[in-house]
Amino acid sequence: MKPEDLLCPSPAGLYSPIGDFCVDPVRPVVRALVTHGHSDHARAGHGAVLATRQTLDIMRLRYGPGFCGREQSVEIGRATEINGVRVSFHPAGHVLGSAQIALEYAGMRIVVSGDYKRRPDPTCSPFEPLPCDVFITEATFGLPVFNHPDPKAEIAKLLTSLGQFPDRTHLVGAYALGKAQRLIALLRAEGYQRPIFIHGALTQLCDYYSSEGIELGDLQPATAESKNPTAFRGEVVIGPPSSFNERWARRFADPLAVFASGWMMVRQRAKQRGVELPLVISDHADWRELTATIQEIAPNQVWVTHGREEALVRWCELAGIAARPLHMVGYEDEGD
Repeated sequence: MKPEDLLCPSPAGLYSPIGDFCVDPVRPVVRALVTHGHSDHARAGHGAVLATRQTLDIMRLRYGPGFCGREQSVEIGRATEINGVRVSFHPAGHVLGSAQIALEYAGMRIVVSGDYKRRPDPTCSPFEPLPCDVFITEATFGLPVFNHPDPKAEIAKLLTSLGQFPDRTHLVGAYALGKAQRLIALLRAEGYQRPIFIHGALTQLCDYYSSEGIELGDLQPATAESKNPTAFRGEVVIGPPSSFNERWARRFADPLAVFASGWMMVRQRAKQRGVELPLVISDHADWRELTATIQEIAPNQVWVTHGREEALVRWCELAGIAARPLHMVGYEDEGD
């Protein structure tokens, strides 16, 4: 059989004709398999959703209890069958609850990676390389220019800045799911034990991570309602990137704009956002990790989706690996 008989692109997303389900569909479908909780992969309105317990919990937090018609949680590594297709979920190392999805039928095995990273992360399980016939990889940072530095070195920049500018509020932009919690955990791992102040949009997810045993330390609300203009001087305040455009961000004492993202390697992006201290901390694999992962897995084919597809396809071809771009739309960089 051809791989496309088991899984193929469709307007709704990756669709299994045999299993009659979609993986990370971008529009409501009857049955969805979801890799992780970021909104470009996990959308509300499906008839049924199969995902890890943590991803279902996160979807419920973000969309409410009626986010789908029926939920079914799956244990990592344990296989289940859907219309004869053997389906199993395996760690992706992206955010809490994130998983790759392996599909097996008639001797064919396809692995959908979703989003993934290879760097150590205390807030989620590490990526698990899976042998397969077809590996479907993201390519968010699929260009050779993307060579992300050690996250510890980036955290050291933030700690140095706190020492250099003790009177300024360090206002850090970090995505609400995954990035904010990882940033907090990295700060704690480097010895920063002061309270960290968070935007209200982060509270629910930070509380959930803590309930799952992820140590985040003393987190306090960054309400900025105090009449004392010095209340947050020298402190770390973390909010979603969108909060930088709100009145909330302009209330702090001489704020120093910080943003944690793999895109901070692109100086123009940092400049456009008015970022003074860019931190290159990504929750996606960079170019070296993408290519090393493909070499490690050694699939017969690589399908490339949502990102810089053509460069990675070309690298595969030069390495003697059959590859194709999927040209799928609807996936952004919420978890970069």
